[in-house]
Amino acid sequence: MGFRLVGVAAAMAIAVGTSGCAQLLGGGDKAVPTFDLTAPSDFKAPRSSTAQLVVAAPSALQVLDTERIVVEPKPGQVAYLEKAQWSDRLPALFQARLIQSFENGSRGRAVGRAGDAITPDYTLLTDIRTFGIQAFDGSPEAVVEVYARIVGSASGRIVAGRLFTARVAAAGTAGPDATQALDTASDKIFVEIVDWASGRY
Repeated sequence: MGFRLVGVAAAMAIAVGTSGCAQLLGGGDKAVPTFDLTAPSDFKAPRSSTAQLVVAAPSALQVLDTERIVVEPKPGQVAYLEKAQWSDRLPALFQARLIQSFENGSRGRAVGRAGDAITPDYTLLTDIRTFGIQAFDGSPEAVVEVYARIVGSASGRIVAGRLFTARVAAAGTAGPDATQALDTASDKIFVEIVDWASGRY
């Protein structure tokens, strides 16, 4: 099926949302087809305050903190696709596309990342719990699960938190099919996170 097992026995969670298509890129290991995630642009999030938001780098288990694309051939059994990779480590790629999604849907609201020359009022923390293909039961499915928290920069208190999950049927476990389904699922998650967060800061 084109994937290799790794020695991890853990349940991974995923954060989601997708509606674009994975794109073949020239970066990364040129011997391996490389794919990107897209950022949704055809939506408008609710406008609330003029507060500034920083999107922190997502946390993720080591099995997800890589360019490799995860597939679960059996429940609790983790593998990587052999002939496909992301254009960057998944947390960095997810953060970049989430920020783009805020920029695309938030009507000019100030948003950035830690280290940018802004003084944030709030920080968005995300934990990528699952981001891969579940290939068991004969029906491969892209699953993304992400937990998000909004934290007040001055108080350090959690303002809001929510779990986001998306599932999208995949045409197969080959690189193009798997990444297209994961891109669609992640786009859904991006839109949901931006809509949710925009009404809370």
